[in-house]
Amino acid sequence: MKSVSGKALARLVERHGRKLLRIHGSHHIYGRIGSRMRLSVPVHGNKPLKSGLLNHLLKQAGLEDIDLS
Repeated sequence: MKSVSGKALARLVERHGRKLLRIHGSHHIYGRIGSRMRLSVPVHGNKPLKSGLLNHLLKQAGLEDIDLS
């Protein structure tokens, strides 16, 4: 799996239709209108996300590894 920073994942999530609702510390909270599900993406500079967390966030967002390309 490709290593991705939180900042890059946040841009990917925005391109796939989620809106930035708020920023709480270093976590960007995303959501969709009409959906109660929230997605919290940790943005710690350009540090890559660990693989387990990245898999979990991709699954929650409804994205796949191929979307990271």
